[in-house]
Amino acid sequence: MSTGIWILIVIVALLAGLALGFFAARRYMEKYIRENPPINEDQLRMMMMQMGQRPSEKKLRQMMNSMKQQQSEKR
Repeated sequence: MSTGIWILIVIVALLAGLALGFFAARRYMEKYIRENPPINEDQLRMMMMQMGQRPSEKKLRQMMNSMKQQQSEKR
């Protein structure tokens, strides 16, 4: 085979590997974020207390549900 064909094969394989790696990493990160949300109820409670609010369970649940709803709308 000529050198030009080898170079073309290497470039095509590199591009295919980059595309496959990108989509695999994206899928992994989406799954990780879905299973381990960036904020939980305890962190939300601490944030509200730092802002001078006394968080009730009802308010915490409402805020968590609204955050989950916003995340599901982005998909």
